[in-house]
Amino acid sequence: MAAGAEHGLKKIVWQKIRDTIIADCRKSEVWKIMILDSFTTQLLSLCCKMSDLMAEGITIVEDLFKSREPVLEMKAVYFMSPTAKCVDAFINDFKLKPKYKAAYVYFTDYCPDDLFSKMKVFCAKHIKVCKEINMSFLPLEAQVFTCGNPGTFRSIYSPQSSDRGQTLETLADQLVTLCATLDEYPGVRYKKDSTLDYAKILAELVDNKLARHYELDDNGKKKEKTQAQLIIVDRAFDSVSPILHELTYQAMAYDLIPIKNDAYKFKAKDGSEKEALLNESDELWVKLRHLHIAEVTEQIPKLVKEISANKKPTDGKDLAVGSDVEGQKVKDPMRTLLPVLLNPHSTHDKIRAVLLYIFGLNGTTEENLTKLIQHVKIEGESEYITNWKELGVPIISSPSRRDRSQEERYNLSRWVPVIKDLMEDAIENKLDTRDWPYQSECPSAWNGSRAVSARQKHKPSSQDDHRTGSRLIVFILGGVCHSEMRCAYEVTQANKSCEVIIGSSHILTPTSLLEGIRDLSKKPMDTFTIVEETA
Repeated sequence: MAAGAEHGLKKIVWQKIRDTIIADCRKSEVWKIMILDSFTTQLLSLCCKMSDLMAEGITIVEDLFKSREPVLEMKAVYFMSPTAKCVDAFINDFKLKPKYKAAYVYFTDYCPDDLFSKMKVFCAKHIKVCKEINMSFLPLEAQVFTCGNPGTFRSIYSPQSSDRGQTLETLADQLVTLCATLDEYPGVRYKKDSTLDYAKILAELVDNKLARHYELDDNGKKKEKTQAQLIIVDRAFDSVSPILHELTYQAMAYDLIPIKNDAYKFKAKDGSEKEALLNESDELWVKLRHLHIAEVTEQIPKLVKEISANKKPTDGKDLAVGSDVEGQKVKDPMRTLLPVLLNPHSTHDKIRAVLLYIFGLNGTTEENLTKLIQHVKIEGESEYITNWKELGVPIISSPSRRDRSQEERYNLSRWVPVIKDLMEDAIENKLDTRDWPYQSECPSAWNGSRAVSARQKHKPSSQDDHRTGSRLIVFILGGVCHSEMRCAYEVTQANKSCEVIIGSSHILTPTSLLEGIRDLSKKPMDTFTIVEETA
């Protein structure tokens, strides 16, 4: 793996898998089959390669839900989510006629008693090991994780939602497994909101579940709080960053070209189809992903020619920042917006421009909104814009921002995600407790470092020996965008004493967010389209 992955979440996750699942496999020198569900397949693919598994005695990897031939001379390792669907599939492998010599079962999280009892009834004599390893999150990058569930956005913010409570419970469980994997017992804070209380509810759930999880450690003693903070915010915390045309390499690539599961398919000069993986196994990708596209083009112009050709520079006025390159306030934002609406840009690009205009003014009149919707020609799909109200956006004036006018090298990259302000203020202990209340406090005044008495320091485990400072974990409820992911690396680099980890339910692109916003007001069945094929 590239350098970034060697000292981050992926390494920690892989090490934990080796210390639990693989360690049990080593006790038997027989080659084993590993059986995965969709979530654990994605989890393993993010932190190891097939060659890594082969080196540990795993010779075959199979899909839990696909038909498999019996291999009675081999033992099977089941790594799966604690769901009824997974447990039923496992039971079917042994209920009538065993498919394997024995089963080693590992759940990503706590297995409900009823499912555990069901397994015992049908498969007790075949199960050699059954463990819960507390790992129900995806280590997407060295400092980025997700819960692997894009459907969370609708479940949380749709007025039609019937599973909001259960979704928050599931997210809380997943955040607890993240903290457990990192060996952290953090203080928990959230962004206070006058209209929505989802962040507060999630903070309460996480804090209560952490307390139960750490009630007793391996030595029978209650675990003390570590020098870490977990801060939870709603997606409405920053509505601008996810819809901007971000001009750094990673964000621009995911905005402009079709990338699925970090893979970009393209045609080579000879006409053959090839695939490029954009992940941390590629050292060049790790080096370039957070650079401005202009810097990337200086280094590898051929690589980004296709991407940069799709976008043309504007006149230097940026609706999100509210001022031009010289720092002069944009007196009439509508004059900046109109050329965008009149030019033959895509509908999504026009919607994004209108949203930036509205967010910049902290709202607009109903009459003006109607005209804007007509200009973009989305009268039948005005939910792209109006459904932002379900997130509480935009209602309250944005808080004052740090002056970053001297930080950005390129004129069209002057917007800085609000999450970066949060990260820096948290590390410097500048967050106002009236706006950022503690659900549970850290053991001492937190300043982003572990510069506290030796008695208060927890002994670091082998998995985090490489770092000497504390951790700040930021969780955005409803998706995280690539520019916000970049901020975690930038702030960590600038503050050596604190590692910033950022995560969410899923990764956002401008297109996926706009479509998610549009669908919030639809009934569940409205989101499905059946296409009939004719002979």
